[in-house]
Amino acid sequence: MKKTLVYPANHPSPRGAYSPGLLVEHDGSSTLYVTGQLAVDRDGKVVAPFDATAQTEFVFQLIGSILEAAGMGFRDVVKVQTFLTHMPDFERFSAIRNRYFADSRPVSTLIEVKGLAREGCCVEIEVVAIR
Repeated sequence: MKKTLVYPANHPSPRGAYSPGLLVEHDGSSTLYVTGQLAVDRDGKVVAPFDATAQTEFVFQLIGSILEAAGMGFRDVVKVQTFLTHMPDFERFSAIRNRYFADSRPVSTLIEVKGLAREGCCVEIEVVAIR
């Protein structure tokens, strides 16, 4: 089994001992585990504080860059886990999410949480992809 840390060039630096993605290759297949992504830019600033629509789009772009760095795309995503701080944002989040997964339809979980790791962030998304 081979493990490769995935760090896209445009991605913000992690604030701890973790990587944005971990690609695990075993027996001819690859599984990519993507850490929960927040709407934080390369300078560490929260993008569009408390704006679930803008943050959801930004987070999916971050996820896309991690998938691409691992040689994958949204079609390879099999599981999505989402954390929202305000459930009424679900409709706006869902409309964006559905654009990215219209063809692949991964299994999904959505959980409302009291808060996220960065003040002003209201959406966190993690995915698992297999190729």
